[in-house]
Amino acid sequence: MVFYFTTLCGEYTIYMGKDKYENEDLIKYGHPEDCWFHVDDLSSAHVYLRLKPGMAMDDIPENILTECCSLVKANSIQGCKKSSVYIVYTRWKNLKKTASMVDGQVGYHRPDNVRRCKIEKNNTLVRQLEKTKKELYPDLAKEQEQRLKEIQVQKKENRRAEEKAKKMEQLENARKKEELSYDRIMGEGNMTSNSEMKATEDATAAEEFEDDFM
Repeated sequence: MVFYFTTLCGEYTIYMGKDKYENEDLIKYGHPEDCWFHVDDLSSAHVYLRLKPGMAMDDIPENILTECCSLVKANSIQGCKKSSVYIVYTRWKNLKKTASMVDGQVGYHRPDNVRRCKIEKNNTLVRQLEKTKKELYPDLAKEQEQRLKEIQVQKKENRRAEEKAKKMEQLENARKKEELSYDRIMGEGNMTSNSEMKATEDATAAEEFEDDFM
């Protein structure tokens, strides 16, 4: 079972597992857009925020960050009793799981990509989030597979669009170069005026007339 919550603004989904065993599935089958939250140095639920495509961790709005951290704190047996705790969060893809780790335990591929912040107790906010709670039984593996396929399709479309834009730019540059070359050839200094052509014709005719009497 996975618990899903909707942020108060209605734009983001927050989710977490029921217990440490479901946390293992969430660790394994997360999405590239997911951001993971946990109480620092204490046992707690693993809470995930699904970011919008293209968002970075530092793009998370302050109010959304507060909601995620408050929910993590409220779902920590020790943390919920404290007036404040520290929360760590990072991208799902930064989570590292090794065979020696117990269920629910994780490490980080890059510790420098982990953020840490302090959160105060906010029962009112937690109650508001609890009203949006839904209990679902998703096929996490299938959802992850589908999302990865969508990302690959989008990458291919982006690559095709970039190649098309590059080709159009090359054609435009070639057209401008051709126009510039034509303008240079047809410039005033390289063109013969009508008067010059008439004078040339008259001179040639005179020479031919003289030749006839030589």
